[in-house]
Amino acid sequence: MAQLFSNQFVNRRTALMTLISAGAALFAQGFPTVNASDNDVLANILPDVTAGSRAKLRTILSSPGFSGQIPAAAVQDLLASEKKNIAALMLALLPLARTFSHPPISNYHVGAVAQGMSGSLYLGFNIEFPGQALGFAVHGEQAALSSAYMHSEAGVSAIAVTAAPCGHCRQFMNELSPDGQIEIFVDQAAPTKLSALLPLAFGPKDLGRKDGAFPVKQTNLTSVAPASDALLQAALDAARTAYAPYTGACSGAAIATRSGRIYKGSYVENVAFNPSLSPLQTALVQMLVAGEDYSAISRVALAEIKGAKISQRTATEAVLSAIAPSVRVEFVAAETRS
Repeated sequence: MAQLFSNQFVNRRTALMTLISAGAALFAQGFPTVNASDNDVLANILPDVTAGSRAKLRTILSSPGFSGQIPAAAVQDLLASEKKNIAALMLALLPLARTFSHPPISNYHVGAVAQGMSGSLYLGFNIEFPGQALGFAVHGEQAALSSAYMHSEAGVSAIAVTAAPCGHCRQFMNELSPDGQIEIFVDQAAPTKLSALLPLAFGPKDLGRKDGAFPVKQTNLTSVAPASDALLQAALDAARTAYAPYTGACSGAAIATRSGRIYKGSYVENVAFNPSLSPLQTALVQMLVAGEDYSAISRVALAEIKGAKISQRTATEAVLSAIAPSVRVEFVAAETRS
């Protein structure tokens, strides 16, 4: 039972729902311990949230299409139920976000909750890949923000994090909020703006860009050869919504799992280059928060522009070798369409 929320290859949402219904115990490093007599595991994960709100969250988490988003209407219900402001609600949801983290190297669990302009909330968490360079890790803030991006938000107004954002994440956030006005909430600290945490920022405007990654834009791409099935088409669709203003190397990934779901991820580039998020990383965020784990992966496709300045191929293969070594990447060559 202790492994249900560890870094083992299990269906995380199924485990959570099983624990909730059975009243079993949750033992995960860094998280509250659940007594076997408890009839609601979420009460232990979210001690500052009312039973009514936990029931709403349970319904959202167990829905077949859950992908990390708490819709705006549900957020309003939670605010009314909790009698809290948005900052307090986001901070209260951080322990839930942390349960999705996969940190086999550091064993340091990070949770993040981003607020989109629509009013929806997005869960984020850190991901590390055993045996791979640390640069492949996904930070909690990146996960939450990329989830908002994949849900086509017009922008992000705030983010709550379990600890103050590192420099890497501040730079990543700056690409999505170049005006520095995104609010940052950390427990036991006064709310602050990104501009206060990242003074004299190097951003998109320094390379001639008028805006950042939001709102999500479409690039007119087509496959060189016909995309023969839904997975390849999903990768191409993800490449069309990629943000790659500095290289022009739009790319997208799609993951098919044994459950029949397909998870898409778009490349999100950064003016400082290193905080850029690969399409596979973005797709993995979608998959993990949906409750599926690495063992569920059956196929992976990568679509990118033929002859582009950079390629995601080696990075995609390296990460996949660590989490699903028997799966081979399928490639879709794309080109811009006039």
